[in-house]
Amino acid sequence: METQSLNPVVIMLINMTIVFAVLFVLSLFIRLIHFVDPTKPKKAAPAPAATPAPAPAAPAAPVVEAGISGETVAVIAAALASYGVGFSQVKAIRPANSASWANAGRMNNLNKM
Repeated sequence: METQSLNPVVIMLINMTIVFAVLFVLSLFIRLIHFVDPTKPKKAAPAPAATPAPAPAAPAAPVVEAGISGETVAVIAAALASYGVGFSQVKAIRPANSASWANAGRMNNLNKM
């Protein structure tokens, strides 16, 4: 008697068909369970409409010292927004009275030489 060898591609297609058919049946079974679930809480009657909450007060604008341009304030606001900080959290914008930044810049330039 002659043995018949099947093409491996045909065997793969048959196996994949069986697997996906079983998965489809399982998904139908899961949907049926969700539909018939006795432990699901019952839907309550809709609650009466609540009165809307009062609108929050507008945040106070930060104090900007004289001599700082509006463009600088806009750049600071954009930088804070890029970090996710609300501009309403800023209390004041004023120049630093420390020479530390200037000294750090000078040292940086000296180290490059």
